[in-house]
Amino acid sequence: MTISLGSRMTILLAALAIATAPATAQVRTVDPNTAIDADVTPPPGQANIPYDQTLPAEAPPPPAPATDPAATSYAAPASTPAPASATYKQDDLIGAAEGVFGKGAKGLADLIEKILKDQGEPNAYIAGREAGGALVAGLRYGSGTLFHKVEGERPAYWTGPSIGFDVGGNAGKTFILVYNLYDSQDLYQRFPAGEGNAYFIGGFTASYMRHGDIVLIPIRVGVGYRLGANVGYMKFSEKQRWLPF
Repeated sequence: MTISLGSRMTILLAALAIATAPATAQVRTVDPNTAIDADVTPPPGQANIPYDQTLPAEAPPPPAPATDPAATSYAAPASTPAPASATYKQDDLIGAAEGVFGKGAKGLADLIEKILKDQGEPNAYIAGREAGGALVAGLRYGSGTLFHKVEGERPAYWTGPSIGFDVGGNAGKTFILVYNLYDSQDLYQRFPAGEGNAYFIGGFTASYMRHGDIVLIPIRVGVGYRLGANVGYMKFSEKQRWLPF
């Protein structure tokens, strides 16, 4: 059987139509966004939560709690300890002097009060005893303890001549107020009688001696016959000395 050229062309076109018909039926339009979201589609039963690509804003700090000014408490500043007094008070000196001369010695408290009123408070004192004698010219020997407000206690010995209208002998106790003695070692030198007030109250006398800024005011009880005016000096040392010069 011979097929003409026209028939062959008809058959070929029909075959092409049949071959292309399924392919055409399988073509469909695809949404790119849908295809991408298909990878993150939640499993069945879970809500489809939309994906938000915007980063969450940083949470603001919580507000400070309200403060009641009346209830605010402040720590008290550390208290600074008050510096210890560098001088002896009147009561301390009267007590120490009564330890030398006897409690309630008549005129002693009044004498110390008068001296402190005129001279101020001393920063040291000497409690001791002395003996001496004179016939116009005299000698005095003494020993005791220096009590310094800052530096504590030290031994004190003294000797000294006296010249004046002065006759007799005595042995007794002595209480010496010491002013401006900032180094105890400075006591060990000669103190001549200086210009100052002389005190006579009750049975006690007090004189005035000075070397530089250091002032001594010896208080003595009026025992014996050495109550006349005299001038001289007192030389202090750390050890007992017998030569008064």
